[in-house]
This record gives sequence, structure tokens and C-alpha cells, in this order.
Amino acid sequence: MDIAALSMSLSQMKLSQAVGISVLKMAKETAVSQNEGLLQAMQQSVQPHLGQRIDLRA
Repeated sequence: MDIAALSMSLSQMKLSQAVGISVLKMAKETAVSQNEGLLQAMQQSVQPHLGQRIDLRA
């Protein structure tokens, strides 16, 4: 393999790695924002008065 082909191969591998890292960062940001939304929804849905009493009449 000559130097030019080796250089191109190395450049393509670096580009592929950079693209992979970029995609992973976007996926991480999406997951974090979805988790934050879920946590906010769960905090807003908390009703402390529910579940304190049980009706045992049959």
C-alpha cells in the first residue's frame, strides 16, 4: 500500500469516528431532554393525599 492510499484510509477512519461521536452526542442530548421532561411530568403528577386511606367496606 502506498503512502497516499494509507493517508486516505486514515482520513476516512478519522471522519467515520468523528461522525459516530457526533451521532452519539445527539442521541445523548435527546435522551437527557426526554428524561428531564419525564421527571417534570412525574413531579407535577404527584398528589400526596392519594393512597393514604383504604376503603375496606364490601
